[in-house]
Order: sequence, then C-alpha cells, then structure tokens
Amino acid sequence: MAGRITELLTPALSADGAVLVDATLGRAGHARSFLQARPHLTLIGIDADPQAIEAARGLQDDYPGRVILARTFYDQITTVVADAGYDRIQAVLFDLGVSSPQLDDPSRGFAYAQDAPLDMRMDTGAARTAADVVNGYPVAELTRVLRDYGEERFARRIAEAVARERAREPVTSTSRLAGIVRDAIPAPARRAGGNPAKRTFQALRIEVNDELGRLRRALPAALDLLAPGGRFAALAYHSLEDRLVKRELAARTTDATPRRLPVRTSRTEFRLLTRGAERPDSDELKQNPRAASARLRAAERHQADDDAGGR
Repeated sequence: MAGRITELLTPALSADGAVLVDATLGRAGHARSFLQARPHLTLIGIDADPQAIEAARGLQDDYPGRVILARTFYDQITTVVADAGYDRIQAVLFDLGVSSPQLDDPSRGFAYAQDAPLDMRMDTGAARTAADVVNGYPVAELTRVLRDYGEERFARRIAEAVARERAREPVTSTSRLAGIVRDAIPAPARRAGGNPAKRTFQALRIEVNDELGRLRRALPAALDLLAPGGRFAALAYHSLEDRLVKRELAARTTDATPRRLPVRTSRTEFRLLTRGAERPDSDELKQNPRAASARLRAAERHQADDDAGGR
C-alpha cells in the first residue's frame, strides 16, 4: 500500500525542513520513496535489525545530510528524535510486523517453511531467542503466549506437546517445532486455515521481541511528537497490532463532551484520515500476496488554531 501511504503522509511534508520518522525502516522502500519525492525532507529511520540498518547506509550516501539512522526499537522514538535535535516531527510511519527479508532469510528462524535455528530475534544481539521460550517456559506460560499472541485455540495442547518433546531433547529448529505443532492439532483443524504452525510462530515472534508491549509504548509517544498538521500512518498485519492502533487513535479522536451538553467543552487532538482500516486492493494482492492481511489507519493532528470543536 505504498501509494496510499504516500498520499496520506505527503501533505504534512511539503514545507522545507519537514521531518519524517520511519519507525520500522526495514529495507527502506517507503523511506526512499519519500526522500525522492521531497528534496527538502529529513528522514529519521529506526530499526532494531542490524541488517536493516546496514542495508540503509546507502540512503545516507544517496541523500547526504538528510538521513539519520538509529538501531533500536521504535518504543525509543522520543529519545531518537531528541538525539537527532528535534522536538517535533511532521509525519511518522509504522509498517509493523516481520519484514520480507527477515522471512526470506532462513538463518533468522522466522519462517516455518524452511528449516533453521529457532531464533526470531529482530535485534540479533538480544539475549532471548524463540528456542529459549520454547524450551524454558512452563506449560502454563507457554500456553498463555500461544493463546494471547497467536490466538491459537489449541494452545494448551501445543504447549503440552512441546513440553513432552523438549523433555526428550531440546527443540532448537523451526522444522521440528512446526512438526510438533502439526501433530498436536486435531486432524480436521489441520486441513483448514493454511499451515497449522502459523499462529504458533507469530506468537513466539511477538513474545521474543515484545512487539505488543513496545507498540503500546510507541504509539502515544509518536503521536505526541507530531507538530500541528502532522500526520501518522500505521500498517498492521494482524488483529492484535491493529487493535492497539485503533484503540490509541480512538482515544485521540473521540470528543469527550457529555452528550447532554448543548455545546462541546473539550476538543479532540486528532482527526482520522481513514474510515476504519483500509485494505489492499485486488491489483496489489496479485503483486504481493503477503499484503492480504494488511490494515492501514491514519490520522492528522489538528492545526494549532483549530477551535475547540474543530475536526
């Protein structure tokens, strides 16, 4: 949905000196597009993955003096922006979840389709891996992770099966874990809904990287950084992320004036730019099937001179 993201954020980036924070830089596709389109734009790119930061070094060569890179998670956005010398930004983008390069690199352990070490760290220098979670969490805690982060209805069965297998030998590979999950799920359920390990792998990735905790902290911080007229966009790929984005935007765009009062006594901070969550169209899905679950939401901070009832 690159075109739609560009359309939503560009109006906030027209002035000289505008700052865009790409909070999930990845391989910098969005970032490069904005830098090309806006010759006076400064980009702050954030990513915890050292490979992503290294791949983005070329941006600094191509756009000298306009690109600042920070290797960290996006919940550090306030510190990153301050360290770059800014207290306000004009736009921020979150393209959430795991990136295609991470999925396609077998050594990272994100994908169940290829055998690899059970890793799943976005920051490859972090201490905890997916193997640590799978082999170290008690059954009750592992059940919670699979249920809450993977929305897996057979979470308990899978956790118990993992516990039996790890008692024989530690579970250290993606293919072995995928096989354990497949065998733990009833046969009728295995025949529907794609690979039966999908939800388990999602849950472990979220746990290893504290993705939802970081997103809960990052969203209000990012919105608070926006200058009047600044714009926010978030692209989420599963319901848990999208729910957090939806909830934060609802809190910022809902008028708190009691219904019984004839005039508004409070003002909203932001207005929504999207009606609900926008989804990719059929043409994009043909080109990029991985976008099928994408949900895009965006909002704009009110101008400083809006009145109390402004929208």
